[in-house]
Amino acid sequence: MKFLLKFILVLLIGVAVALIAKKDPGYIIINRSPWLVETSLTFFVFAILSFFTLLYYLIRFISNTRRLSERFEQWKKQRRSRRGARALTRGLIKLAERQWQAAEKELLRYADDSDTPLLNYLAAASAAQGQDAHERRDQYLHKAHQSMPAADLAVGLTQAELQLRHQQLEQALATLTHLRQLSPRHGHVLKLLMRLYEDLNDWRHLRELLPELRRRRVLNAEDHAALERRVYVALMDTAISSGVREVTFDLWAQLPKQLRRDEDIVEVYSRFLADNGAEMEAEKLLRETLRHVWSEKLVLMYGQIHTGAIVRQLATAERWLNGRETNPILLLTLGRLSMANSLWGKARSYLETSLASSAMPETYQALGDLLVETSDADAAADYFEKGLKLALQK
Repeated sequence: MKFLLKFILVLLIGVAVALIAKKDPGYIIINRSPWLVETSLTFFVFAILSFFTLLYYLIRFISNTRRLSERFEQWKKQRRSRRGARALTRGLIKLAERQWQAAEKELLRYADDSDTPLLNYLAAASAAQGQDAHERRDQYLHKAHQSMPAADLAVGLTQAELQLRHQQLEQALATLTHLRQLSPRHGHVLKLLMRLYEDLNDWRHLRELLPELRRRRVLNAEDHAALERRVYVALMDTAISSGVREVTFDLWAQLPKQLRRDEDIVEVYSRFLADNGAEMEAEKLLRETLRHVWSEKLVLMYGQIHTGAIVRQLATAERWLNGRETNPILLLTLGRLSMANSLWGKARSYLETSLASSAMPETYQALGDLLVETSDADAAADYFEKGLKLALQK
């Protein structure tokens, strides 16, 4: 449409000039000794326009000829780029299909011609990892970094994930430590560090990481609470195993408030207190915890701790019977505490009621111990035997 309008415009201008030239063509003389040129003004203008038109197209032709090699090079570059993109697509498909060797071959074939060599080399590193070719994997990661030094974080994350997948924990720790220096608040770096510390059972460093994990919301609230619990349970076990009592006392003092009522942690710590001559503190901890959280595990533990105030212990445990009259664990605990108070009849009643509710090896053993104390050896032997058989069945 534009071409047609231009053609009509030029045609109209030409007609107008022709009409003017027909009426008065004009006259021009150019005298340059020894030359003399005489012509009409119309022809002279036409000649000048023709000359400049030819000169314009000649210059344009020469310019295009000179740029021909540049255009050819550009065409070759575009061709290589398209070829590299197709190879990358095929390689990624092979990688998704777990055809490691074929994927590596496709990804590397035109990596240098690709517009995104970083992606080629990162994917090739994954393909090499699938073949357990760790040296080639590291070479590709190095090339990926060389292709785009600014993508240090992306390359490092890929490297760390591949190292973790192959249980190269020390190498992964070095990589993730470097990445955390580059980006201290990066959520995925923190998550990989969390996984690594768990694999290494490095609970101390994982505890130091917990506040940052919470701030960056790396885990949801439920998962974070579960992780925090695992960390402190492991730390408590480690502290007790160390044999240094002060370490365990310090850890308990640093324990988050919500974990001071966790049944596993309370059980471990109360047993530690009882084993170290602090039965009164252990009883108090169990009693106060059970006031807020009912736990059969802690109730069972309560019956195994004997303080100088054993009468008060029994009275405390009997108050828990309200609404739990047939609870076998509580009845076993009451039986044990009654035995500790030498209340043989009450103890036997509690233990037999516990057996009637649910037979447990511990209850048979407690009844056997009671009958030994009351000089009924034959009946005691019968209970011991039943308890042993039940234990073996379980």
